Amino acid sequence: MGVVYHANYLVWCEIGRTDFIRAAGRSYADLERDGVRLAVSEATVRFRASARYDDPIRICTTLSHVGSRGMTFAYRIEHADTGVVLVTATTSLVSVTPEGRPATMPADVRGWLDTAWKTEQGASHAS
Repeated sequence: MGVVYHANYLVWCEIGRTDFIRAAGRSYADLERDGVRLAVSEATVRFRASARYDDPIRICTTLSHVGSRGMTFAYRIEHADTGVVLVTATTSLVSVTPEGRPATMPADVRGWLDTAWKTEQGASHAS
């Protein structure tokens, strides 16, 4: 059909989230070395327009909520040249133990995320 497969948008959300965390001063690898594991617990995607193969895209990512056990990110995926919004999405992540059970995030990680959230409120990170 000449359009990007719908599941790719979730991959692009993950890229946006990873880039957001890196831009905030850490990486997923850093978090995992510190014992923090994050699992996606919920995802919502609203398709507004189709990206075509080879279209340039931009992923705008914001951290919209930070709690004791998790966080929520919001995304706007748009055509990079025209600014047309292709998808809006959210993902919620929960901190889990190595065995996959929900866990409270370490205080220093939550503090770092709270700072990133307050710094980014009203702004977004584009990938």
